[in-house]
Amino acid sequence: MTLSNSAPAPAAGPASGPATEVVLEAVGLTKHFPVRRKLRDLFTREHAAVHAVDDVNLVLRRGHVTALVGESGSGKSTVARLLAQLYPRTGGDILLHGDAVTVKGGRRFRAYARRVQMIFQDPFASLNPVHTVRYHLTRALKIHGNAGRTADDLERALADLLGRVSLTPPERYLEKFPHELSGGQRQRVAIARALGANPEALLADEPVSMLDVSIRLGVLNLLRDLKERLNLAILYITHDIASARYFADETMVMYAGRMVEGGESETVTQNPAHPYTRLLIESAPDPDRISGLTADTGDRGNGEPPSLINPPAGCRFNPRCPNVMPRCTVDLPPRIEIGDRPGHWAACWLYDPATVAAQQPGSAAAATEEAAR
Repeated sequence: MTLSNSAPAPAAGPASGPATEVVLEAVGLTKHFPVRRKLRDLFTREHAAVHAVDDVNLVLRRGHVTALVGESGSGKSTVARLLAQLYPRTGGDILLHGDAVTVKGGRRFRAYARRVQMIFQDPFASLNPVHTVRYHLTRALKIHGNAGRTADDLERALADLLGRVSLTPPERYLEKFPHELSGGQRQRVAIARALGANPEALLADEPVSMLDVSIRLGVLNLLRDLKERLNLAILYITHDIASARYFADETMVMYAGRMVEGGESETVTQNPAHPYTRLLIESAPDPDRISGLTADTGDRGNGEPPSLINPPAGCRFNPRCPNVMPRCTVDLPPRIEIGDRPGHWAACWLYDPATVAAQQPGSAAAATEEAAR
């Protein structure tokens, strides 16, 4: 794909295009990180690698928030960095408005970054501590051609960026250094810097996990407001499935480098299909559930995530799954439509038609199981 190096539309107006337009898409996205070989491995042909991301399919649409949920180490941040073209991918394609695109730096990367911006998890680490807010925002505006032609144009653009993220009056913040701001204010500056490119897609990598609980909601509401006013496509990465339900239109659940469930956020969080999604929801504090606990809680998916250097065969969740079947340890489950809501799917053999039929009352398998009891 050839990316245009011409300046985008002025930053003051919202992005054009229908709300359902697909902006960014990942098709079979895969990333393996090679492991440094030890001395005893120099004479073998085996090259170990960390299977950080395998066969990920993801669609980001205008005016739409897609949440990517999973525990630490599941590959969520790697997906965001792949979509931002910060990592070279091992396999798969990244489509921008339907065209496959690969950039490695230079003008083509800059042109891609005008359209796809990333917000990092730690706002203090993502801002240079020796430069002011004015420097960070001015640099973003100038690099992406949105600073105007005069000093007055630049001042208006800076004030507009800070106004968008509710840091007003702007003159109160422009000359401050990152250490002079609170965590929430620093993250708002980081969001304003990303908006300086006038992007079409935002990749938000756990944007509120480093913030105080009391101000997380304000940042999420800010991102929601920006999505609606600027018609942005947003990828929201989090380990908190409760915030995904509140903020996202669609939720995708990731485990050990693979997608295991997806669908509308309300459906995924209220009617979870995959055992891992249920585990995530049960890990969230719930006074009603705690008051109803009994001594016989059963297996709740205890154990550690698998090694991604030598991931388990079949479903990667099978060593921890309370519903594991012999087939789960051999065959990798495909995406299977659940049928309760349109678009709700899970990569789990529990929903394979043959398995469902075998579990129906009166079936031969059900009768055998009942006899065994």
